[in-house]
Amino acid sequence: MSTDVYLVRHAIKEKDVGDVAITAAGLEQAHMTANHFKKVPISRIFSSPLNRAKQTAQIIGNVARLPIIEDIRLRERANWGDLPGQTFQEFVEMWNRCTKERDFSPPSGDSARRAGERLSSCLLEISVQYPKESTVIVTHGGLITDFLLNEFSQEELNNKHPNFIIEQSNLVPECSITKIRFGAEGLKLVDFASIAHLHC
Repeated sequence: MSTDVYLVRHAIKEKDVGDVAITAAGLEQAHMTANHFKKVPISRIFSSPLNRAKQTAQIIGNVARLPIIEDIRLRERANWGDLPGQTFQEFVEMWNRCTKERDFSPPSGDSARRAGERLSSCLLEISVQYPKESTVIVTHGGLITDFLLNEFSQEELNNKHPNFIIEQSNLVPECSITKIRFGAEGLKLVDFASIAHLHC
């Protein structure tokens, strides 16, 4: 038997500095995602502590009638506003450098490799504690790709999307679902950044 984990990127967020909320369009996305999971036998929901993820998770949790478990390991690699006085342009430049140089440690946040390791440790713990069950994790696009680059080969990732490494920052849309399976043969990337549920 296997353990399934569904990595959900948070819904569309406000374009502002700090720990922002999701938008009206994001609320609609989150409700569509919640309705999708009514058809999936999930046992628990974990969330990043950032507002955009918590709001998305809460909407899924309300429909699934499950509480939300916050885990600091699910926080994004870096968040605009964590470094006082940092402009958006400076944040983007820092983010892009982290993406290209996976071991670069920014002045705020984690290196891409370290961020991916955080998510790996969380998922491994869940697979051990809750075998043969399904879990939803609401987190962030950068963290999802950081994790995938740590755990899967370039060939495997390119099978999901050509030029995965080069295009990684644009590959995980809001409220997309990436399905990971822990089984006897190890870790498997079942589905990547699916948004089919948003077009039903």
